[in-house]
Amino acid sequence: MQRTSRRRLNRGGFTLLEVLIVLAIIGVIAAMVVPRLVAQQKNANIQVTKQSIKGLQSALEIYAVDHSATFPTGGPEILDQLLVASTAPDGRQLEPYLKSKPLDAWQRPLFYEYPNTKTNLDEPAIWSAGPDGKNDNGSGDDINNWTALPSATK
Repeated sequence: MQRTSRRRLNRGGFTLLEVLIVLAIIGVIAAMVVPRLVAQQKNANIQVTKQSIKGLQSALEIYAVDHSATFPTGGPEILDQLLVASTAPDGRQLEPYLKSKPLDAWQRPLFYEYPNTKTNLDEPAIWSAGPDGKNDNGSGDDINNWTALPSATK
């Protein structure tokens, strides 16, 4: 009977100390990897938003060509005009310029302004509230079409 109980005691397994050491190693690795992944995700979201802004800008330029070189006047609500078919000044039927409301990578609507009070350019101002989600009117960490884009490390 003693032999059976000794065999049970000698069976392999991990000690509590070994398990804690492995968990500590996993924790250290996670502490090094997770911040890099978060930074990569933020940078990817900024790049996606840049492309959304460029896409909206292209749609607005086509709109201007079809409408005697004028952009839609107003704020973000005016972008709804780009979602429906319209008629050109010369009477041609025009297809919608956008398939859906333009959103940034965080699924928030883009901001639009024309006439542009942000710059002296005769082009619309387009911007996203950026990573923090606060509309700083194109400044701060906002992503816009008139200045260099903020770095992903902010």
